[in-house]
Amino acid sequence: MKNFLIILILTGNILFANNLIRPVNTYSIVAYDSASGEMGVAVQSHWFQVGTSVSWAEAGVGVVATQSFIEMSYGPLGLDLMRAGKTAPQALEALLQIDPQRDVRQVAMIDAQGNVAVHTGKKCISEAGDFKGKGFSVQANIMEKNTVWPAMAKAYQETEGDLLSRLMASLQAAQAEGGDIRGKQSVAILIVPIKSKGQPWREKIVDLRIDDHPQPLKEMARLIQIHRAYTHMNKGDEYMAHDEIPAALKEYSAAHKLQPDNVEILFWTAATLAGVGNIDDALPLFKEVFNKEPIWKTVVRRLPASGLLPDDEKLLHQILNIK
Repeated sequence: MKNFLIILILTGNILFANNLIRPVNTYSIVAYDSASGEMGVAVQSHWFQVGTSVSWAEAGVGVVATQSFIEMSYGPLGLDLMRAGKTAPQALEALLQIDPQRDVRQVAMIDAQGNVAVHTGKKCISEAGDFKGKGFSVQANIMEKNTVWPAMAKAYQETEGDLLSRLMASLQAAQAEGGDIRGKQSVAILIVPIKSKGQPWREKIVDLRIDDHPQPLKEMARLIQIHRAYTHMNKGDEYMAHDEIPAALKEYSAAHKLQPDNVEILFWTAATLAGVGNIDDALPLFKEVFNKEPIWKTVVRRLPASGLLPDDEKLLHQILNIK
């Protein structure tokens, strides 16, 4: 472990020495929710594509937010250290020690055991500060007022619901309090499981980004609604794969309620119903789809060859000739 840490610190010195400083001034939150088994990071900034540089997370390891005059290496190196067994405070301290420009950094980390660490350099542009609570940290710089991060903490602690709802509430509270003095441009939310199943390609529960928008938080709220609908659709598909038809239809119904005008959701719900013989419930949905976008009739004709509808000419005629 000691040799690994020495190698990582030496590597970090090289990275810190050669990377350019990027002024990604912003506000963010990192949080650990033991009840749901999730941990995440959320960020909003007056900077293009903030999510590509500030937010980092890995299932079973931890989450990182690196901002202010940003050094991106805090993200991957912080995760490397936590993966190797260091706590979040130990990982952050190790990286700060080798960073000659630590005074302009603002970084927060949480490991998979819920340990929290945060650093706000004394040369971060005011108003700048942070608040560390149980299982979370909020941090901000170049804010309009120094009440932004306390408002974020309050919103996170008082909001009910899942981790996604609480992270979003924290961001919205920051904006309501004045937010970034320069305005707003991009936002990102990344959530992963606290425990990993060893399948990193499956282990991003939420990965949503708005790279450039005049109202990024409003756009994010819209995407969250769509995300929740498609989460229900995915669960429905999983139930269908195990022939648990009632459970699948319940999930599809929940998706439809969240996104009643979404043609994609309507169509695949209808196709699933028809595929299991529930044609009476499927036909009204097919009719609504075809009235909105007739091209989906072509998709219906292609489904039997893929095994997604019975190869039954009578059934196809019934679907395609709805009055």
